[in-house]
Amino acid sequence: MTIRHVVSWKLATPDDAERAQHAAGIKLGLESLPAVIPQIRFLQVGVNVVPANDFDVVLISDFDSVDDVVTYQEHPAHLEVAAFIRSVVASRASVDYEV
Repeated sequence: MTIRHVVSWKLATPDDAERAQHAAGIKLGLESLPAVIPQIRFLQVGVNVVPANDFDVVLISDFDSVDDVVTYQEHPAHLEVAAFIRSVVASRASVDYEV
């Protein structure tokens, strides 16, 4: 069984340049995690290119189990990235499902 973990974020700033900077920071931070969190089987981060969409950044990641998702979420490296993300987002949506 594979668990797919998907998270989307709407950034808080209305400024285009600042939004691009925050999105790039989120992408860079999340993409650094597979090197230090072995439970991550796949990780992809996308930055929205269509302004009318509801969210600005999306994470798609795969894990072998729900326990591995929890381990990832509690890992200090993830907590550090998550703190930055929380500081720049207005809203978040997530779903975890079996693939």
